[in-house]
Amino acid sequence: MTIHWCGTGLSAIPGLRRLLEAGHDVTVWNRTTDKAREAVGDLTDRIKAFDIDALAGQLVAGDVIVSMLPGDWHVPLAELAIANKAHFVSSSYIAPEMRALDAAAQAAGVALVNEVGLDPGIDHLMAHALMDEYRASPAFDAANHISFISYCGGVPKNANPFRYKFSWSPLGVLKALRSPSRSIRSYSELQVDRPWDAIRSYAAPLPTPETFEVYPNRDSLPFMEQYEFEDDWQVKEFVRGTLRLNGWADAWKDVFAEVETLSGSEGDARLKEMSDQFWAEHAYDEGEPDRVVLCVSLDAEQDGVSVWHKTYVMDAWGDARGTAMARLVSIPVSLAIEAVLNHEIAAGVHAAPSDPKLVERWMGEIDRLAQHLQIVDHLA
Repeated sequence: MTIHWCGTGLSAIPGLRRLLEAGHDVTVWNRTTDKAREAVGDLTDRIKAFDIDALAGQLVAGDVIVSMLPGDWHVPLAELAIANKAHFVSSSYIAPEMRALDAAAQAAGVALVNEVGLDPGIDHLMAHALMDEYRASPAFDAANHISFISYCGGVPKNANPFRYKFSWSPLGVLKALRSPSRSIRSYSELQVDRPWDAIRSYAAPLPTPETFEVYPNRDSLPFMEQYEFEDDWQVKEFVRGTLRLNGWADAWKDVFAEVETLSGSEGDARLKEMSDQFWAEHAYDEGEPDRVVLCVSLDAEQDGVSVWHKTYVMDAWGDARGTAMARLVSIPVSLAIEAVLNHEIAAGVHAAPSDPKLVERWMGEIDRLAQHLQIVDHLA
């Protein structure tokens, strides 16, 4: 069984190298073979120019296709996997088109595993761990009022006036500023057209407490089912969002003001100009450490008083192993690949696993990737 790893961008390398160093049967596919050789040429010479037809000619049943390519490749590669009775793994969110492949994947007996990077990925594992612990606790009561938050952000380890730095093209970050979100706040659905309309302050329970700016992103509501919230629970707050350094909103106020005015092809062109400018002015320098902060919290209340409140908190930064972002995205991907090969994930379309044994094992690996990982009991 061969692992066909497609894409050797900055966020892909640590997980790929981990698989190669462990002796797995891996073929590396990348649009630019020189970049792939630069990244892993010391470990393998099985490096090919990415071409979906060439890949199809190499596939056999039981293989695993890994897509670390742009998102528009995920579904075609997943469909190719199903057609050849191979598995598929990516770190990206499950798009509706990917979800629609569930029945076909089950019929073919193959797993299509997504959302196994950092966010989405590690955040899911933390949520499942907290939910399992809460359900098993004496405090569990279906009548409790529940607040759930999940905030993740990549931020510079050494703060700069712009309060942000870029590891790759800023275009994705700028486009995300134009995306609406849905979450629950004060028992009601909150719809926000622009992130800056919902920025709040969040005190992260780090060893040295630190305050960040946070805001909801995407649509949080479907994840209530994924985290096994019951329909009759009283949900006070449920939000999955983005975390930024304090002062980010002020430093970016001119960016927000301009993004708000952009539309159509001219707007897209201007976003590209802004992206190029930010890349020139605010990219990480060679060897400069990045930082990733992730906090997932579950709070259950009775009569306005917390009866169970814990936060899974992670703080990681770039070091001699490379960037925190790259290892926290790609090494969980490699763990998912191994789980698929070991038949630990059922056929069908899946996000990061909720199986307590897998969650515990993966979080043990993640503990070695982060400088700080802890479950904080706020009532202890």
